[in-house]
Amino acid sequence: MTVTIEDIHTARQALEGQVVRTPMLYSPKLSDITGAEIWVKYENMQVTNSFKDRGAYIRLSKLTDAQKQNGVIAMSAGNHAQAVAYHAKRLGIPATIVMPQFTPFNKVERTKAHGAEVVLSGETLDDAR
Repeated sequence: MTVTIEDIHTARQALEGQVVRTPMLYSPKLSDITGAEIWVKYENMQVTNSFKDRGAYIRLSKLTDAQKQNGVIAMSAGNHAQAVAYHAKRLGIPATIVMPQFTPFNKVERTKAHGAEVVLSGETLDDAR
């Protein structure tokens, strides 16, 4: 999939007011280590503490009404699970998240807290498919 600058501008407009506008701060230490100018984007300030909110919202917002009514299923053991659960709930879309049986309790509970049904299956992400 090729991403164009127009795609980026469209996504930015779609995300306005939907995710936290997070700061970018210059990192002197990382800049010194790398010999390059390094800026850090603080996506940990999102509701789910991850940049995954952006992709989850964009994808879910593009679903048709019929697709939204059918709901979504995602497979993840962490941040993607929480982002899909959070934005699905906000958009009124039923969400089922499949996670490996050994997913840490806090990840499972956070995903449930965001409104998704969680199904624990398999020992690894590959098994959960």
